[in-house]
Amino acid sequence: MSLPASLDRVLRRAEELRALLETADGAQVGTLSRELSALEPIVEKVSAFRALDAARAEAEALLADPEMRELAEAELADAKARLPGLEREIRLALLPKDAADERSAILEIRPAAGGDEAGLFAAELFRAYQRYAEARGWRWTLLDYDENELGGVKGATAEIQGEGVFARLKFESGVHRVQRVPATETQGRIHTSTVTVAVLPEAEEVDVRIEDKDLRVDTYRASGAGGQHVNKTDSAVRLTHIPTGIVVAMQEEKSQHKNRAKAMKVLRSRIFDAQRQALDSARAADRKGQVGTGDRSERIRTYNFPQGRVTDHRIGLTLHKIDRVMLGELDEILDALLSEDEAARLAAAGE
Repeated sequence: MSLPASLDRVLRRAEELRALLETADGAQVGTLSRELSALEPIVEKVSAFRALDAARAEAEALLADPEMRELAEAELADAKARLPGLEREIRLALLPKDAADERSAILEIRPAAGGDEAGLFAAELFRAYQRYAEARGWRWTLLDYDENELGGVKGATAEIQGEGVFARLKFESGVHRVQRVPATETQGRIHTSTVTVAVLPEAEEVDVRIEDKDLRVDTYRASGAGGQHVNKTDSAVRLTHIPTGIVVAMQEEKSQHKNRAKAMKVLRSRIFDAQRQALDSARAADRKGQVGTGDRSERIRTYNFPQGRVTDHRIGLTLHKIDRVMLGELDEILDALLSEDEAARLAAAGE
C-alpha cells in the first residue's frame, strides 16, 4: 500500500463528502454523515502526519545553519521518533474493518471435559468476564444461568452492550483449560478440565430474518439446582431453527414471553455468527499470521492454579498473576492479542 496515494485518496473523499452534505436530501444525509464520521479520525491523523513530516523537512534544511543546528537536531530527532508511530496508526486505520467490530456481543460459556470441576470453573470464568465488562462501563445483562448443585454451571449466557465490545472480546472464543486440585479431591491430585467460550456479535432483526415456518418452539417447566427456582408453569422455552439445526433454550425468566425474547436474541446472533464463520472459512487460506485458527474447538488458553500462571497458546504469552486475571483484569491479555492481530494484518497488507 502506497501511503502517500492512500492519504490523498482519504483527503479527497472527505472533501467530496463535505460538499455532498451541503446539497444532500434527508435520505442521503445519514449515509454520508456516517461515512464522513468514519473518515474524520483518519483525516486528523493524516493532517498530524503531514505537519510532522513538514517539520522534519524544515529541521533537515536548518542543519546547515550553525546557529540553528542544535535546535534543528532536537526537532529532527523528535519528528523521526514520532513519525513511524503515526504512520502505523494511519496504515491500521486504512485496513478493511470487520463490520461487526463495533457491535455489542453475546457471551456463552459451557463446561466441556472434566465434570463438576469444569462446571465450577465455567462459573468462575463467567464472573471474571462480568467484572471486566462492568469495569469498562459496559452493560451486562444476564440472559441464562443454568446452575448445578455444586455452584457451578451447566451453561451461562450474557449480553454485553457497549461500543466495540465484539472487537475487544472476539479472540476469547475457544477452549479454555484449567489445571488445579478440585475442592472434592482428597488425594491432592491436579485435574485438567476444559470450558468452551463463544463470543458472538449481537445481531439485529435486519441482519437475520427468521421465518415462522423455520422455527420449532417447545415449552417446558424450568428446573434449577437442587429443585430451586422450579416453576409450576411451562415458562422455559426451547427454539430450534430447522434449516441450521441451531437450538437455544432459555429458562432464566419466570415469563415464557421474556424467555422466548431472550432465546430469539441468542438464536439470531448464533445464525449471524454461523454465516460469518462460513465466510471466514472460505477466506481462511488468504489469512496469514492470524491470531489462532479461528476454530471454536481450538485450545487457546491454560489457567494453571498451582503455578499461578495463565498462558495464551496462540501468542505464547504467560502471566504469573492468575488471581488478578480471575478477578477480571484481562486487559494485558486482550491488548497483546489485539496487537498481534494488528501486526498480522499490517504484514498481510504489505505483501
